[in-house]
Amino acid sequence: MTAYSLRARLLALWVLLLASAAATAYLMFGFYSQSTAVQVAQAEVAVGRACREIIDRYAALTRRTRSIARAELGPTVGAALDLYPGIEGGVWSAADGPLAYAYPTYEGTGPKTDLPEAERDSIAAVNAQALRVDHAVAVRRPSRTQVLLVQGCPLHGPEAGLTAWTMGRAHVNDGPAYTRFLAGLGFLAVTVLGSAAFLGWFLYGFSGRIARVEAALAAPRPDGEDLPRLAPTGERELDRLVDALNAAGGRLREARARVVAAERLAAVGRLAASIAHEIRNPIAAMRLKAENALVSGDPGRATVALESMLGQIARVDHLLRDLLNLTQARTLTRTPTDIAALLADCARLHEDLASARGVRIAIEADALPGADRPQIDGAQIARALDNLLLNALQHTQPGGRVRLAAARVTVDGAVRLHLQVADTGPGIDPAVRPGLFEPFVTGRPDGTGLGLAIVREIALAHRGTVGLIDDAPETTFVLDLPWRPS
Repeated sequence: MTAYSLRARLLALWVLLLASAAATAYLMFGFYSQSTAVQVAQAEVAVGRACREIIDRYAALTRRTRSIARAELGPTVGAALDLYPGIEGGVWSAADGPLAYAYPTYEGTGPKTDLPEAERDSIAAVNAQALRVDHAVAVRRPSRTQVLLVQGCPLHGPEAGLTAWTMGRAHVNDGPAYTRFLAGLGFLAVTVLGSAAFLGWFLYGFSGRIARVEAALAAPRPDGEDLPRLAPTGERELDRLVDALNAAGGRLREARARVVAAERLAAVGRLAASIAHEIRNPIAAMRLKAENALVSGDPGRATVALESMLGQIARVDHLLRDLLNLTQARTLTRTPTDIAALLADCARLHEDLASARGVRIAIEADALPGADRPQIDGAQIARALDNLLLNALQHTQPGGRVRLAAARVTVDGAVRLHLQVADTGPGIDPAVRPGLFEPFVTGRPDGTGLGLAIVREIALAHRGTVGLIDDAPETTFVLDLPWRPS
């Protein structure tokens, strides 16, 4: 199923709004065009009826008298046009031109008695055509704001060559209809532009708030904090998600604290049992030596017993020191650390032991970047490497090699630091592999089994891991640490 972003959805909504506005404008223009066409048709009908009214009144006048004085034509035309507001007209002679003119419904100051000179040629042409075809002729003269309608009608009577004419105007881009049309288009344009501006403002603000939430989630956080406490964004719907994330982070921290407490409790139980076992053995040996020395009464034997007891006490002291290192709280001091120098210091510290055992120490750190250094606690990592290196030296036969290596790798998009300690020894006993990093698990009779457990605690404090590579040709331990704290 395809997932579309909020930006794409809002853009689609804006396009739909624009298309709807265009369709509405088209329909409005169509309705306005139809209304103007109706206005022109109505005006044309009125002009035709007025022309026929002049014909009827002229015919009635001719029935009363055989000779019509030209002075009577004006009142006749005026009486006929008085019934049709906005219509002007008169009587035209093919020989003499205008014989009568009237505009009884003229809205100006005083009666209008002069033939409109601007339309004189159109009036003359339509009358000549009507006289020539001997029936009514109508013409349209459209302009930007109006349509001029002129109609000529032949007059049959005692005088030949006479025609009646009427003229009206249909205002197509003027008047109330045109004003309403422009107001509608203006309102439509304002709403579309306003909607587009509102959507753009909303999209910009919403995207900015989401970006701030993403930045807060991706920002480096103190160790142990899985989700940060997000600040309100000011957007009600988005703040619901922020509140849910804050609540989930709180529950996650509480759950982590409970898990850590349970793990600590279980570890304390295992540790207490292992400590009791490890301390009971030296105590039992010291007790046996002391009892035998007392029974024998031999001062030499007492001296040997005391020396043996001192050795057992040293063993218990070493055990307790490792236990303190394992259980003490680790507060990290992260600084940019030169890993190559750190490896060299660790190797230099164990040079004497390596020489005594006939083992060579090799360092591989040439591939690390020179300027960018990882953020780690150098002292803690040096301690972990010391434990791993000492363990490797004790398991490597003379003539063997221990390798210290460092590399910068990318895992799932995150930059990591890999520190390796490998040796050519016989490998790890399969019996101790499952609990290799648990306290008191060791493959050496003289070991306490706390060295690798301390390494694991240091790795966890850095939010990293330590592990044994199964398929490596050498016995290889890897510390996997974040290059930057998160």
